[in-house]
Amino acid sequence: MEYGSLEYSIIKSLHLIFMVSYFAGLFYIVRLMIYHAEANSKSQVEKQILFSQFIVMEKKLWNIIVVPAFVIMVLTGFTMFLSNSEFFLVQPWMHFKLSFILILFIYHFRVWLILKQIIKGQFAYSSLKLRMLNEVATVILFSVIFSVVMKNYFVDNWYWLIICFVLTGVLIMAIVKLFYVNNENTESS
Repeated sequence: MEYGSLEYSIIKSLHLIFMVSYFAGLFYIVRLMIYHAEANSKSQVEKQILFSQFIVMEKKLWNIIVVPAFVIMVLTGFTMFLSNSEFFLVQPWMHFKLSFILILFIYHFRVWLILKQIIKGQFAYSSLKLRMLNEVATVILFSVIFSVVMKNYFVDNWYWLIICFVLTGVLIMAIVKLFYVNNENTESS
């Protein structure tokens, strides 16, 4: 399958569609986990109702949307990569992208483990830690998209791009923490 051919374009379109579906599901599953953790502070009756509802939502989202979208996204990405591997293997932007895809695989597995714990009623992470965890996916998404869109700039300016990605991640995490602390102070007053 040649780069730019009809077949390649179809695979690329499917890859992008399922990448969007996957990240939407990934963002939402962690958001549900945040709400699930926050339900711990409710009365016993509310807690039971919310927990059972969150468990149903989390299981369906993970099994019906997140995992299938992840599998199709990976298969289509792998197909595109294999069909043009000699080209992609020498591209600095692809090395950067692949490093973040590796981080994404680790992140996906970590979210799955935390989700399994939460479904069992084990809450090892606070609401704030889960919020910070949710932003890791944002940084990964930013990095992958920017590496592909700005691939022509990776040869000469790669170090500035990496600095920008790191600073963007730090800024996102700081905003989340600031918002969370500010929101906590507002609710307690």
